Amino acid sequence: MGTGIAQVFATHGYQVILFDVNREMLHKSQSRLNSDLSNLVTKNRITHEEKAATLSLIRFTEKIEQCIADVVIEAILEDKEAKAELINKLFVINGAETIIVTNTSSISVTAIAETLNAKGRFAGMHFFNPPTIMKLVEVVETPYTQESTIRFITSLCENIDKSPVLCADSPGFIVNRVARPYYLEALRLLDKNYADVQSIDQLLESTGFKMGPFRLMDLIGNDINYAVSKIVYESLGKPERLRPSPIQEEKVSQGLLGKKTGKGYYEYPA
Repeated sequence: MGTGIAQVFATHGYQVILFDVNREMLHKSQSRLNSDLSNLVTKNRITHEEKAATLSLIRFTEKIEQCIADVVIEAILEDKEAKAELINKLFVINGAETIIVTNTSSISVTAIAETLNAKGRFAGMHFFNPPTIMKLVEVVETPYTQESTIRFITSLCENIDKSPVLCADSPGFIVNRVARPYYLEALRLLDKNYADVQSIDQLLESTGFKMGPFRLMDLIGNDINYAVSKIVYESLGKPERLRPSPIQEEKVSQGLLGKKTGKGYYEYPA
């Protein structure tokens, strides 16, 4: 997700610093960026010169002290404590005007804000996968977020050709809250042997959905999708209709996370 977000900003002329503590992950990001942009050149969506210009705007680093910017977008794993720890470090090394946002799918943005010193300059900016294609960005405000921060983030979204939707902080925000039944009911149908994975996907795609629930879960990552389901379920008081599926829990425990691992509900070529 972080790699895709970096590509979006660089494509629109922004200088970007892509940070990860793992050098191997940075190499993978660099390779993926080069591959994705090369595919766009092959499809005549961009020129060789535009590809080179985009890559020239992205700097890779594993040193957090180099993460100095006007806006910082945190996009690490879905863990509140890990996010809060990183964001606090980023506020310390940045200036008094820097805005930091979290790209969390479902963790309470307010709960993270409560651990921060610079609460007013923090909000949620939830991109959707893949960020290079999906237009929607949920802009999540907390009771602490300054109006100037929200105005800036909204304007920033428009500058990178995204459609910002302002929403209050609540479990799953808007999209993930609405989408839970799409995944969970499909998983229940599979669990009760009413239909197989391919049939469920094909039927829903034939009714107008661009992607069936199992293909979509594989694209998002079964670990992320399952984590979101758990957070929404627990945050809303554990209603039976939102109980996470043991099928997805098993996929996660087996490391069958979908497209990023080569296998989930489907298999994907390396």
